[in-house]
Amino acid sequence: MKKVVMVIAHEGFRDEELLHPKEVLENNGVEVKIASTEVSEALGKLGAKVKPDMLYSDIKISDIDALVFIGGPGSVYYWDDPIAHRLLNQVVKSGKIAAGICSGAATLAKAGILKNKRSTVFIGNVKELIDNGANYTAKAVEHDQNIITANGPLAAKDFGNEILKALNQ
Repeated sequence: MKKVVMVIAHEGFRDEELLHPKEVLENNGVEVKIASTEVSEALGKLGAKVKPDMLYSDIKISDIDALVFIGGPGSVYYWDDPIAHRLLNQVVKSGKIAAGICSGAATLAKAGILKNKRSTVFIGNVKELIDNGANYTAKAVEHDQNIITANGPLAAKDFGNEILKALNQ
């Protein structure tokens, strides 16, 4: 069984960006765990309440097939976080899937893994991608090698399907 960890802000993650891809993956036999900075109940921007399975600092790349950073206003917490950057770089070096949706894609850019990669992000965060060497395409979903990015809530299901497709390759 494929395993995916989705990293959310403890407060202010974007509900659809977590829930829609999670549903797509779980409905297709993928085990999904949620990680955050705390394991107490997390609150989405639109009111979703989710209990994380683990601390994001406890993620072991050897145990997973993909690492996904979810957007929303709280996701800026991870932008300059050294643990998030280390995890993302380990994922890419191991050939596993790294993904980010909406503002979560900016975490990937700031970790240095989008350099010279086709990618997309929430329109308000384009500067973070470009300043970190990404090739911003403005598409809803972008997939370059083992990195998948999406621009926001409306692309959440397609983002989930793209991750699923990559897991099955």
